[in-house]
Amino acid sequence: MIHWLLGFILLIIKLGAVLLLLLLGAAYLVLAERKLLARMQIRFGPNRAGPFGLLQPIADLIKMIAKEDVIPQGADKVIFCFAPAVAASTAMLIFAVVPFGNQITLWGNLIPLVVTDLNVGLLAVLGLSSLGVYGVALGGWASNSKYSLIGAIRGIAQMISYELSLGLSLVPIVMLTGSFSLVDMVAAQSTCPFILVQPVSFAIFFISAMAEIKRIPFDMPEAENELIAGYHMEYSGLRFGLFFLGEYVTLVTLGALTAVFFLGGWRGPFLPGPVWLLIKIAVTAFVMIWIRGTLPRFRTDQLMEMGWKFLTPVALVNIVITGAILLMVSGK
Repeated sequence: MIHWLLGFILLIIKLGAVLLLLLLGAAYLVLAERKLLARMQIRFGPNRAGPFGLLQPIADLIKMIAKEDVIPQGADKVIFCFAPAVAASTAMLIFAVVPFGNQITLWGNLIPLVVTDLNVGLLAVLGLSSLGVYGVALGGWASNSKYSLIGAIRGIAQMISYELSLGLSLVPIVMLTGSFSLVDMVAAQSTCPFILVQPVSFAIFFISAMAEIKRIPFDMPEAENELIAGYHMEYSGLRFGLFFLGEYVTLVTLGALTAVFFLGGWRGPFLPGPVWLLIKIAVTAFVMIWIRGTLPRFRTDQLMEMGWKFLTPVALVNIVITGAILLMVSGK
């Protein structure tokens, strides 16, 4: 009974620490993106709230709390209020299976630096990421707005299409690891990161991940030019903030998954494991921000064609080639 209680308390502490770091990381990633995009566009970015603008996330939070919470006439109130929570919570839950480092010793016990090491961790990641489409679909449909509905339809089509190539890109990683556990995937990269072994899988995963989080050049569900703001156009205040938070939490999550699947996870010389994981997440997020500041938005037909006619077939061919090479190496 005592061991069970201590294990439960340890689990709650892990969850609290991960949630706190994730929320702080997402908040300051917004500031980092605004600063980086400003420098790319030869301007300063936010620099008024606190020294160097470091208090800007707190100012944004206060602004969202102070704004009036408006529900459109004719909207489905229950679903309208529920949808932003779906968008934010699914991305946070994925971090439950992300390993942050090796085991540490505490009071003579080995404590793994992961909330829970599931033997089907990859399936849990793909399942939770697929639930994110419900936040987009419900938010757009419940708003009782044609612009929101069109944005939601675009979002559903885009996310479902690129989930296929995203999942297929990870099949060779499972074949090389022999396990669905994210901890085992990091352990399998002790000598060589998978990005060097599977560069094609990495490219497909990275492109599909950007399409999954609906960032430029894949921001068809928002499309300010023709849809004003797309599926979350009718949201304001904290509910809009939850959609916004969900996007940046997903960005952090996908940075962590990129590190775990292809960059060796928390492994690295000289520095502690969690520090290496944070560095790899930051580098991945910087590349995504850099792409946002560089490329224009695709047309809808270009977006769908790239997913179905290029990424998915290439991912399938890569699976076949990887299987053939593994059979040749094993001599079977």
